[in-house]
Amino acid sequence: MAEGLLNLSPATPASLNASAPAPLRLLLDGIDRLGRLDGWIGGGCLLTLTLLMLAEVTTRALSNVLPFFPPTISIAWEYSSYLMAASFTFGAAMTLRVGGHIRVVLLLKNVPAPVQRALEVLAAATGFAFMAFLTWSMTKFAFGAFMRGQVSTSSDTPLWFPQAVVTFGMLLLTLQFLARAIQAALGLPLEDHRMKASPVE
Repeated sequence: MAEGLLNLSPATPASLNASAPAPLRLLLDGIDRLGRLDGWIGGGCLLTLTLLMLAEVTTRALSNVLPFFPPTISIAWEYSSYLMAASFTFGAAMTLRVGGHIRVVLLLKNVPAPVQRALEVLAAATGFAFMAFLTWSMTKFAFGAFMRGQVSTSSDTPLWFPQAVVTFGMLLLTLQFLARAIQAALGLPLEDHRMKASPVE
Protein backbone atom coordinates (compact mmCIF):
# COMPACT_ATOMS: atom_id res chain seq x y z
CA MET A 1 0.00 0.00 0.00
CA ALA A 2 2.82 2.38 0.84
CA GLU A 3 4.41 1.84 -2.59
CA GLY A 4 1.16 2.67 -4.34
CA LEU A 5 0.86 5.92 -2.44
CA LEU A 6 4.48 6.83 -3.03
CA ASN A 7 4.07 6.48 -6.78
CA LEU A 8 1.39 9.16 -6.68
CA SER A 9 3.92 11.74 -5.51
CA PRO A 10 4.51 14.61 -7.98
CA ALA A 11 8.28 14.36 -7.39
CA THR A 12 10.36 11.39 -8.49
CA PRO A 13 13.69 10.46 -6.91
CA ALA A 14 15.90 10.10 -9.97
CA SER A 15 15.89 11.51 -13.48
CA LEU A 16 15.50 9.18 -16.44
CA ASN A 17 17.24 11.89 -18.48
CA ALA A 18 20.48 11.67 -16.49
CA SER A 19 22.59 10.54 -19.45
CA ALA A 20 21.51 13.48 -21.65
CA PRO A 21 23.88 16.45 -22.12
CA ALA A 22 23.48 19.02 -19.33
CA PRO A 23 21.40 21.66 -21.20
CA LEU A 24 19.08 19.04 -22.66
CA ARG A 25 18.79 17.28 -19.32
CA LEU A 26 17.56 20.49 -17.70
CA LEU A 27 15.04 20.98 -20.51
CA LEU A 28 13.77 17.40 -20.39
CA ASP A 29 13.55 17.36 -16.59
CA GLY A 30 11.65 20.66 -16.69
CA ILE A 31 9.16 19.25 -19.20
CA ASP A 32 8.75 16.14 -17.03
CA ARG A 33 7.93 18.35 -14.04
CA LEU A 34 5.39 20.25 -16.12
CA GLY A 35 3.93 16.90 -17.19
CA ARG A 36 3.42 15.92 -13.57
CA LEU A 37 1.82 19.29 -12.85
CA ASP A 38 -0.34 18.70 -15.92
CA GLY A 39 -1.64 15.44 -14.48
CA TRP A 40 -2.40 16.94 -11.07
CA ILE A 41 -4.29 19.87 -12.61
CA GLY A 42 -6.25 17.45 -14.78
CA GLY A 43 -7.15 15.43 -11.70
CA GLY A 44 -8.21 18.61 -9.93
CA CYS A 45 -10.45 19.53 -12.87
CA LEU A 46 -12.12 16.10 -12.74
CA LEU A 47 -12.63 16.39 -8.99
CA THR A 48 -14.15 19.86 -9.37
CA LEU A 49 -16.38 18.60 -12.19
CA THR A 50 -17.60 15.74 -10.01
CA LEU A 51 -18.36 18.06 -7.09
CA LEU A 52 -20.18 20.49 -9.36
CA MET A 53 -22.37 17.74 -10.81
CA LEU A 54 -23.11 16.36 -7.33
CA ALA A 55 -24.08 19.86 -6.20
CA GLU A 56 -26.37 20.21 -9.22
CA VAL A 57 -28.08 16.87 -8.53
CA THR A 58 -28.44 17.70 -4.82
CA THR A 59 -29.89 21.13 -5.60
CA ARG A 60 -32.43 19.66 -8.00
CA ALA A 61 -33.44 16.99 -5.46
CA LEU A 62 -33.82 19.54 -2.66
CA SER A 63 -35.91 21.82 -4.89
CA ASN A 64 -38.48 19.00 -5.19
CA VAL A 65 -39.15 19.02 -1.43
CA LEU A 66 -38.28 22.63 -0.58
CA PRO A 67 -40.19 25.02 -2.85
CA PHE A 68 -37.98 27.99 -1.95
CA PHE A 69 -34.83 26.10 -3.02
CA PRO A 70 -33.49 26.97 -6.51
CA PRO A 71 -34.14 24.16 -9.03
CA THR A 72 -30.67 24.33 -10.56
CA ILE A 73 -27.22 25.90 -10.36
CA SER A 74 -27.23 28.31 -13.27
CA ILE A 75 -23.57 27.83 -14.22
CA ALA A 76 -23.39 24.06 -13.66
CA TRP A 77 -23.67 22.80 -17.23
CA GLU A 78 -21.61 25.61 -18.72
CA TYR A 79 -18.75 25.23 -16.26
CA SER A 80 -18.89 21.44 -16.42
CA SER A 81 -18.15 21.69 -20.15
CA TYR A 82 -15.17 23.94 -19.43
CA LEU A 83 -13.88 21.54 -16.77
CA MET A 84 -14.35 18.53 -19.05
CA ALA A 85 -12.34 20.17 -21.84
CA ALA A 86 -9.63 21.20 -19.37
CA SER A 87 -9.39 17.72 -17.85
CA PHE A 88 -8.93 16.17 -21.32
CA THR A 89 -6.13 18.51 -22.31
CA PHE A 90 -4.42 18.64 -18.91
CA GLY A 91 -4.26 14.87 -18.60
CA ALA A 92 -2.71 14.33 -22.03
CA ALA A 93 0.94 15.26 -21.39
CA MET A 94 1.34 13.08 -18.31
CA THR A 95 -0.47 10.24 -20.07
CA LEU A 96 2.04 10.46 -22.94
CA ARG A 97 4.98 10.35 -20.53
CA VAL A 98 3.72 7.23 -18.76
CA GLY A 99 2.83 5.50 -22.05
CA GLY A 100 -0.90 5.57 -21.42
CA HIS A 101 -2.07 6.56 -24.90
CA ILE A 102 -3.30 3.81 -27.22
CA ARG A 103 -0.58 2.84 -29.67
CA VAL A 104 -0.26 0.17 -32.36
CA VAL A 105 3.22 -1.31 -31.86
CA LEU A 106 3.01 -4.26 -34.27
CA LEU A 107 5.56 -2.65 -36.61
CA LEU A 108 7.85 -1.50 -33.79
CA LYS A 109 8.10 -5.01 -32.34
CA ASN A 110 9.22 -6.50 -35.65
CA VAL A 111 12.01 -4.15 -36.73
CA PRO A 112 15.60 -3.77 -35.50
CA ALA A 113 16.34 -1.39 -32.61
CA PRO A 114 17.82 1.41 -34.80
CA VAL A 115 14.67 1.39 -36.95
CA GLN A 116 12.52 1.42 -33.81
CA ARG A 117 14.34 4.51 -32.60
CA ALA A 118 13.92 6.23 -35.97
CA LEU A 119 10.20 5.44 -36.01
CA GLU A 120 9.79 6.74 -32.46
CA VAL A 121 11.56 9.97 -33.39
CA LEU A 122 9.37 10.33 -36.50
CA ALA A 123 6.16 9.64 -34.58
CA ALA A 124 7.06 12.06 -31.77
CA ALA A 125 8.14 14.76 -34.22
CA THR A 126 4.87 14.37 -36.13
CA GLY A 127 2.92 14.63 -32.88
CA PHE A 128 4.92 17.71 -31.93
CA ALA A 129 4.25 19.39 -35.29
CA PHE A 130 0.52 18.63 -35.13
CA MET A 131 0.17 19.82 -31.53
CA ALA A 132 2.27 22.93 -32.18
CA PHE A 133 -0.12 23.89 -34.99
CA LEU A 134 -3.15 23.13 -32.84
CA THR A 135 -1.73 25.12 -29.91
CA TRP A 136 -0.94 28.10 -32.13
CA SER A 137 -4.43 28.01 -33.64
CA MET A 138 -6.04 27.79 -30.20
CA THR A 139 -3.86 30.66 -28.97
CA LYS A 140 -5.10 32.86 -31.81
CA PHE A 141 -8.67 31.76 -31.11
CA ALA A 142 -8.42 32.66 -27.39
CA PHE A 143 -6.66 35.95 -28.15
CA GLY A 144 -9.39 36.84 -30.63
CA ALA A 145 -12.05 36.19 -27.97
CA PHE A 146 -10.10 38.40 -25.57
CA MET A 147 -9.77 41.24 -28.06
CA ARG A 148 -13.47 41.10 -28.99
CA GLY A 149 -14.56 40.86 -25.35
CA GLN A 150 -16.64 37.76 -26.00
CA VAL A 151 -18.59 36.39 -23.04
CA SER A 152 -20.84 33.37 -22.59
CA THR A 153 -24.57 33.98 -22.94
CA SER A 154 -25.59 32.25 -19.71
CA SER A 155 -23.07 33.56 -17.17
CA ASP A 156 -21.19 36.39 -18.89
CA THR A 157 -17.94 34.50 -18.35
CA PRO A 158 -15.15 35.89 -20.58
CA LEU A 159 -14.65 33.10 -23.11
CA TRP A 160 -10.94 33.73 -23.46
CA PHE A 161 -10.31 32.37 -19.97
CA PRO A 162 -11.49 28.76 -20.43
CA GLN A 163 -10.00 28.83 -23.94
CA ALA A 164 -6.64 29.93 -22.52
CA VAL A 165 -6.76 27.13 -19.93
CA VAL A 166 -7.35 24.54 -22.65
CA THR A 167 -4.59 26.12 -24.73
CA PHE A 168 -2.14 25.77 -21.83
CA GLY A 169 -2.96 22.06 -21.58
CA MET A 170 -2.29 21.73 -25.32
CA LEU A 171 1.03 23.54 -24.90
CA LEU A 172 2.12 21.07 -22.23
CA LEU A 173 1.31 18.15 -24.54
CA THR A 174 3.27 19.88 -27.33
CA LEU A 175 6.30 20.17 -25.04
CA GLN A 176 5.95 16.53 -24.01
CA PHE A 177 6.02 15.44 -27.67
CA LEU A 178 9.15 17.55 -28.14
CA ALA A 179 10.76 15.90 -25.13
CA ARG A 180 9.80 12.46 -26.42
CA ALA A 181 11.41 13.17 -29.80
CA ILE A 182 14.63 14.25 -28.09
CA GLN A 183 14.57 11.28 -25.73
CA ALA A 184 14.04 8.88 -28.63
CA ALA A 185 16.90 10.45 -30.59
CA LEU A 186 19.24 10.14 -27.59
CA GLY A 187 18.14 6.61 -26.71
CA LEU A 188 16.68 7.67 -23.35
CA PRO A 189 13.70 5.93 -21.71
CA LEU A 190 10.53 7.16 -23.37
CA GLU A 191 8.12 6.27 -20.59
CA ASP A 192 8.30 6.97 -16.88
CA HIS A 193 6.22 4.25 -15.24
CA ARG A 194 6.97 5.67 -11.81
CA MET A 195 4.43 8.39 -12.54
CA LYS A 196 1.64 5.84 -12.77
CA ALA A 197 -0.68 5.31 -9.82
CA SER A 198 -0.04 1.75 -8.66
CA PRO A 199 -3.03 -0.24 -7.48
CA VAL A 200 -3.47 -0.01 -3.74
CA GLU A 201 -3.68 -3.45 -2.16
